[in-house]
Amino acid sequence: MSERIIILDFGSQTTQLIARRLRELNVYCEIFPYNKFPENSNNIRGVIFSGSPYSVYDKDAFKPDISNIRNRFPVLGICYGAQLISHNLGGKVEAAGTREYGRANLYTVDNSNALFKDIRKNSQVWMSHGDSITQIPDNFEIIASTDEVAVAAFQIKNEKTWGVQFHPEVFHSADGMKILENFVDICECKRNWTPASFIETTVADLKQKLGRDKVVLGLSGGVDSSVTAVLLNRAIGENVICIFVDNGLLRKNEFENVLNDYRHLGLNVTGIDARNKFYAALAGISSPEQKRKIIGKIFIDVFDEEAAKLKNVKWLGQGTIYPDIIESLSITGTTIKSHHNVGGLPEYMKLKLVEPLRLLFKDEVRRVGNELGMSENLINRHPFPGPGLGIRILGDITPEKVRILQDADDIYISLLRQYNLYNDVWQACTILLPVRSVGVMGDERTYENTVALRAVTSTDAMTADWAKLPYDFLAKVSNEIINKVKGVNRVVYDISSKPPATIEWE
Repeated sequence: MSERIIILDFGSQTTQLIARRLRELNVYCEIFPYNKFPENSNNIRGVIFSGSPYSVYDKDAFKPDISNIRNRFPVLGICYGAQLISHNLGGKVEAAGTREYGRANLYTVDNSNALFKDIRKNSQVWMSHGDSITQIPDNFEIIASTDEVAVAAFQIKNEKTWGVQFHPEVFHSADGMKILENFVDICECKRNWTPASFIETTVADLKQKLGRDKVVLGLSGGVDSSVTAVLLNRAIGENVICIFVDNGLLRKNEFENVLNDYRHLGLNVTGIDARNKFYAALAGISSPEQKRKIIGKIFIDVFDEEAAKLKNVKWLGQGTIYPDIIESLSITGTTIKSHHNVGGLPEYMKLKLVEPLRLLFKDEVRRVGNELGMSENLINRHPFPGPGLGIRILGDITPEKVRILQDADDIYISLLRQYNLYNDVWQACTILLPVRSVGVMGDERTYENTVALRAVTSTDAMTADWAKLPYDFLAKVSNEIINKVKGVNRVVYDISSKPPATIEWE
C-alpha cells in the first residue's frame, strides 16, 4: 500500500477538499472519522485534523485524546483542529467579538519555520471561524499572524505539530497549496499517487482478488461505471459481463453510440432494450418522486432478469467513488446513507461487491480514464441523472414527449460541441416544460411546446452558477430547435444559480 497522510474529520464542509488538494500533489490520503484512527498505521506518514462546526468548549464538541497521535506522526491542525490542539494542552480559545469569515492577509510570517517555507508576507488566506486562540501554552510559538488574529499559526516547540487558524485547502488561500506541500515534505511522504500507478496496482489487486471468477456490472454510460468496466476488463477480460439497459429515457442515439464505444474498448457488453417496460410503468405519472422510484424499480427488475441468466457469477461490480464512501459514514461512524448497493437488488443474488474506484474522486476517475486511453466523450461526458430524461420531462412521460426532448437536446449538445463550449460548462441539459404557447410559423398560428435550456458552471455540483453562453450561440440553438423539432415553438434560457435553484428541474 502507498505511503499516506490521514485526515481526521471533525465535521468540516471542506474535509474532502483537503484530501483533493493532497491528491493534486500526488500524495495518497484517506479520510477517517475523528474517532476511527486506522489500526494499521505502518504506512502513515502524517495526520491532519480538519475543521468543525463546533467550538472546543461546546459540551457536544469532539475532543478525543490526541497525545498518542502527536507523539507518533507530524500533525497539522486546521481551524478547529488547531484550536483543539491548543485547548488540549492548556491554551485558551474564546469566542471572537465578530465571526471572521472571508479573506485576510498574513501580517507576519516566520519563513524560517518549515511549514511556512517560501510563504510570502501579506499572503492572502481564507478565514472561517467564530472562535480564536487567545492564549497559547508556554511551549508553543506563533509563526504567523493577521491584523485581527494574533495566533494565525503556531508550532509546538521541538515537536512536529502545527496549527493554522485559516483554511489552506480553500482556493482563496493564495499560498495554501504551498503550505500543504511543505507539510507533505515535513512528513517525508512520497508523492507517487498517479493515474498510472493507480491502474498498475489496481489491476494487479483485481487479478489476485477475482482470479477466474465472473463479475456482472451494470453500465450507465457515465464515466464511473465506464472506467470501472475497463479496469475489470484489464484484470479478468471477458469474465466481466456488462449490462447496459435502454430505459427509453437516454439521450438521442445514446444507446447505440455507447454500446459502440464500449465494444471498441473490447468489453463484453449485453444491451437490453427495455423501453416499452419503462413507458408502460410510467404512463400517467407526473410526480417526480414517483417517476424516480418507478424508473429505479424497473431498472432493478430488468438488471436482475438478465443477471439471473448468467451462470457462475460471484461478484457485482460497481462504480462507487470516494465521496460515496465518505458520505456513507457520519463522523461518529454511523451509516447515514448506503451507496453499497444498486438500489435494492434481491438478497438471494448473494453477490460479493467489487468497487475498484472506491478511493477516487470524480476528477481522478477522469484522469484514470485518460490514462486508460478511453474516448473523450465517455470520460468528459456531462453528469447525467439516473432517471435520465424522465426528470427532464416535467409532467407525465410519453414516447412522443421523449422524442421531442431527445431531438431538442441533441441539437443543443451538438452545437455546444461545435462551438467548443461543451467543456466550458459543468452540465448542460434541455427541459421539456408542461407549457404551450402561441406562435407563428409561416402563415400559420401554432400552439406548441416550450423547452428550457440549462447550462451551469461548477467544480463539484454543490454550488453552481448559470453559464454566460454567447448570445449568438443561444440564438443559433433556438432557431435550430424551433425550425427542426416538430412540436416546439419557443425556447427559453434558465439563468438561475444553485442555490436557490437546483441544477436539474426535478
